Parts: sequence; structure tokens; C-alpha cells
Amino acid sequence: MNTLTTLLLSALPLACGWAVHVWWLRGCLNTARRDPLTGLRTRDGFTRRATALLKDPHAVVVLADVDKFKHINDTHGHAAGDALLKATADRLAHHVGRNGVAGRLGGDEFAAVLIDDHGTAGDLLAVLHGVLARPVDGQDPAVRTTVSLGWVRAADFPDDDLSALLRRADEAMYAAKQARSGTRRAGLGRLFATFAGRRAGRSGSRADVPVVGVAA
Repeated sequence: MNTLTTLLLSALPLACGWAVHVWWLRGCLNTARRDPLTGLRTRDGFTRRATALLKDPHAVVVLADVDKFKHINDTHGHAAGDALLKATADRLAHHVGRNGVAGRLGGDEFAAVLIDDHGTAGDLLAVLHGVLARPVDGQDPAVRTTVSLGWVRAADFPDDDLSALLRRADEAMYAAKQARSGTRRAGLGRLFATFAGRRAGRSGSRADVPVVGVAA
């Protein structure tokens, strides 16, 4: 056995050990980017994937917020609330599909980016709104609520990054919640009056900025 072969064989355990270590680190990172309750990506994991998807001209950004979630928790308990969040996450991820991404931003707020190749995002989200309102399997039928959805086509605002598009979708979602309309698309105008991502009417928002309507 020559010297080179000896060196290669002696280095093999070290290389294998390093490969296993890298695989373990990768697994830990992926776990850290997944919400333990819903299995969706956390804000960091969602941001990474969503930013990449926004390069597609057909990308649509969606913001979803569970209506009256506190009432569910207070009335039926936190276990029922957790079941509702898990069901919402599963249904959202299913409708977004493998070509998109869904994430839990925190609490009862979810976000998604989907690729709308056929220009039917409005119809898809209207269907999703109905699906999200269904009772949760295995739970008391009373454990149900609606989910308000706001969305925006990234191509309508080519200079906006993910953060700005999420603010627009958030404003549309809030408008849908106030109007009890289910879904709302962000209009082709300036953002609602916001400051640092806060909706009009929230603490820290500006009242001197004109509010622009949104298209359904």
C-alpha cells in the first residue's frame, strides 16, 4: 500500500465524520426554521424562500389572519385554538402548493407567496377562504371561524421588496376584516396610512397620509 493510499484511507473517517456533522447542522437549521405547532416555516425561513419566489413575475403575496381567534381560545381552550391554527396552516399550505411557500409569522397571522401562472389568484383565494372557514376535523363543530385574506400581485409594484408587499397585503387584509368581505386585493395606489408597518388606527400610525382604497 503506497503512501497516498494510506493517507486517503486515514482521512476517510474524518471526511465521513464531517459530512455527518454538516448533515446534522443542516437538520438543526431546518428545524429552527419550522414552526413547532404548524410545521410551516417561521418568519426567517419564509422570508428566504419568499424572496426567491418574488423573482417570478406571476408571484402573489398573501397575508392571512384568523378572525376572533382570542374568542376561540377563551371559549374552547388553548388546545382547540392550537387545533384551529394547525388546520389553518395545513389548508393554506395545500392551496399554495409545492411551487409556493407558506409561513406562520406569529400568533394567528400567516403569510404565503404563490405562483399564479393562470391569473386566477382571486378565484383561488375565494375558494381558500371558504375552506378555511370549515370546522376543524376531530374538534367540536363550534371550533370554527373565518380567516381574512389580503393579497397583492408583486408585478403591480415592481419596486417593492417582500416587506413592502407584505405591508400592502396586510392593509388589504385589514380592509377585508373590517368589511367582513373575506378577501381583498391591494389597490394600485399608495399604501394605506402606515408608519413602520402599522395600520391606520394603530398606535404609531400617521393620520396625515391619505388612505387609498383597494380593489376587490
